[in-house]
Amino acid sequence: MAEPGTGATRTNAAHASSASIEAIYRIEAPRLIASLTRVVRDVGLAEELAQDALVTALERWPETGVPENPGGWLMITAKNRGLDILRRNKLLERKHAEVGREMEVAQESAAADIEAAVDDTVGDDLLRLVFISCHPVLSTEAQVALTLRLLGGLTTEEIARACLVSEPTVAQRIVRAKRTLSEAKVPFEVPRPEELAERLSAVLGVIYLIFNEGYSATAGHDWIRPGLCEDALRLGRVLAELMPAAPEVHGLVALMEIQASRLRARTSPSGEPILLMDQNRALWDQLFIRRGLASLERAERLGGEKGPYTFQAAIAACHARALAPEETDWSRIATLYGELGEIDPSPVIELNRAVAVGMAQGPAAGLAVVDTLLEEPALAEYHYLPGVRGDLLAKLGRYAEARVELERAASLTRNVREKAILLERAAACARNQMFAR
Repeated sequence: MAEPGTGATRTNAAHASSASIEAIYRIEAPRLIASLTRVVRDVGLAEELAQDALVTALERWPETGVPENPGGWLMITAKNRGLDILRRNKLLERKHAEVGREMEVAQESAAADIEAAVDDTVGDDLLRLVFISCHPVLSTEAQVALTLRLLGGLTTEEIARACLVSEPTVAQRIVRAKRTLSEAKVPFEVPRPEELAERLSAVLGVIYLIFNEGYSATAGHDWIRPGLCEDALRLGRVLAELMPAAPEVHGLVALMEIQASRLRARTSPSGEPILLMDQNRALWDQLFIRRGLASLERAERLGGEKGPYTFQAAIAACHARALAPEETDWSRIATLYGELGEIDPSPVIELNRAVAVGMAQGPAAGLAVVDTLLEEPALAEYHYLPGVRGDLLAKLGRYAEARVELERAASLTRNVREKAILLERAAACARNQMFAR
């Protein structure tokens, strides 16, 4: 067999830069790791083999050029490396013959043939990798880190920056996650039908957690981190292709697409936050909105009981369809939040309903709903509760009370820019109080 990167697989390009090679690897890595995991039954080893293939590409492609089929080249190289390890170390002794035979086939086949074989199973392999990355034996932090690493293609440094933790912490999380999966002998498979709904809910939760941290950062100096939103959207779109008959997957994609449409309008040129009602809607990305509305329609067309993401997408769609803030159907939004609260009871959902009620029926009606949540333990340190209450009090002209609530909200948030805007609104209440005397 010809050595990878020679003969028919070589392009006419004379050279390839490290940046272009790494970009290709990032695109191919999830499929590569997924297919290798099926073969070696160990996600940690699969990633090591994929990384080895990248190192080899970085050594050879600058001289030989990028192959016509870079994914097939990387797959052959990784499988050959895996076969070498199995032979030398007698790794996975009981499965040596079985795995060896599969790798021998790969070694003896042409790159195009291997890629065709990979394409036959890559969808299933990717879906299995999604579920193993978000397996319940892992902590939420580990699920996020592993998902961003294996499926998002992010480096340890990028994940650390995204999660606002140190690189050693992220590296430790990933190493521990792989060890946990290995020690628990987690099977590389799609969950059984009786487990699928619960496991899928966890997967969607991880993806939306990644998106939400990009859309509204909980800490740090940035109000938004678009890169995280892009990573989550990419994962959501992949999952929608892999599970086309799952309405909640399309509901989540719809929600993220519509919310992502506002990213350009959510900050000023200097990075200051701009709240929804103050945004320049001409900056909302209509392509994202169209995609989101199409995904929402698909989720609703599939039928069945609506899930929380489909409800939230329907709420986001109400905002997306309003050409101006005053055209927003707040009554419909309040109703949708009420229906969402019935299937997914949560004080946070009720707080959001209070905002919609305040907009539809007036601040006094909204405040009445908020005041039912004041003793809710889950909201004791949640800065949006005093923030919402402060806004409603300010609209009612109760500026002294509003200032206290907004200052409390500022003390609870860990986001620097959000703290600044809350303190600015508290100061405005103090000024209004003086003028009202």
